[in-house]
Amino acid sequence: MKPTNGQQIISLFEQWAPKSLAVEGDSIGLQIGTLNKPVSKVLVTLDVNSKVVDEAIEKQCELIIAHHPPIYRSLKNVRTDLPQGSLIEKLIKHNIAVYAAHTNLDIASGGVNDLLADRLQLKNVQILEKTTSEHLMKLAVFTPKESTEQVRVALGNAGAGEIGDYTNCSFTSAGEGRFKPTEDADSYIGQVNKLSIVEEDKIEVVFPISIKNRVLKALLSSHPYEEPAYDLFQLESEVNEKGLGRIGELPQQVSLADYAKTVKDQLQVPFVRVVGNLDSNVHKVAVLGGDGNKYIHAAKRAGADVFITGDLYFHVAQDAEAINLAVIDPGHHIEQIMKTGVSDYMKTVCDNKNLLVEFIPSELSTEPFQLV
Repeated sequence: MKPTNGQQIISLFEQWAPKSLAVEGDSIGLQIGTLNKPVSKVLVTLDVNSKVVDEAIEKQCELIIAHHPPIYRSLKNVRTDLPQGSLIEKLIKHNIAVYAAHTNLDIASGGVNDLLADRLQLKNVQILEKTTSEHLMKLAVFTPKESTEQVRVALGNAGAGEIGDYTNCSFTSAGEGRFKPTEDADSYIGQVNKLSIVEEDKIEVVFPISIKNRVLKALLSSHPYEEPAYDLFQLESEVNEKGLGRIGELPQQVSLADYAKTVKDQLQVPFVRVVGNLDSNVHKVAVLGGDGNKYIHAAKRAGADVFITGDLYFHVAQDAEAINLAVIDPGHHIEQIMKTGVSDYMKTVCDNKNLLVEFIPSELSTEPFQLV
């Protein structure tokens, strides 16, 4: 079996957390090194610092997948006598590539915020703040009756007709088709310069706009006519909604004080900061990993009783108090949940593709704060 190429690994990763999901201006993707090389071990980490790089060297990893980009702003220089330049030098000397997945991993289904919602045992989980979605398209195509099934199957195999938990959804109606082949036509049926009347079916399917080319390719390759007649138009309906944060419900309401202790235990942090009346009851919970200061009003609009996020600013805490929104701040470092989450997911998809690669969650804590 051939060694696994780094690009193969990242291609599979980006099917899960595509770059297109990231918020505008986010620093994501390959940041240091090359993916065009054999990779047998991948270190998965929240942050990339000198100790994490030493861990990657010790464990003989050729690639690091990080949540926080080590290069977040444009570099004006790479000075090896300064910490960031020294870090880059060490990575290059040991031929270790660094790939960053930040807000695209936050937003992805099964990504950071879903991992946090699962850990907090939330039910009926929804997106907190929508960032992207795509319109549905509708295809209506006319085909002779004897070819209806093969066209319908081809469209379904291409992904058309997926609605919620159902696949291969379509509608068929019967009618008559009329056409007159010219001398230059390579006609499937009918005679040159004679009007033909054929019993036809009209097949209608819907699909996300992102797979339009795939669906049309399936249509043209399966349809018997030289030039099949079809209508294609965009619908107002949207699907594949993605976004930051999650909101869900607890199995039963509890006091804010008791829930704060639960969050502390479930997210394995030494303490949490709390805004709100500790005796009040909470049932609906919003969560957003990292810095969620900008989303207190989104949490309130969504009906959250409490918002769990990190790096809460003093004045934002006062704003939350003013709108009667409880907040639990367990810190930014709770995003470390991605280390095992990404490792487990990528191990599964690579095993399914028979790719020989090991994913190793970093054992180091990159939490910079200490309690004294």
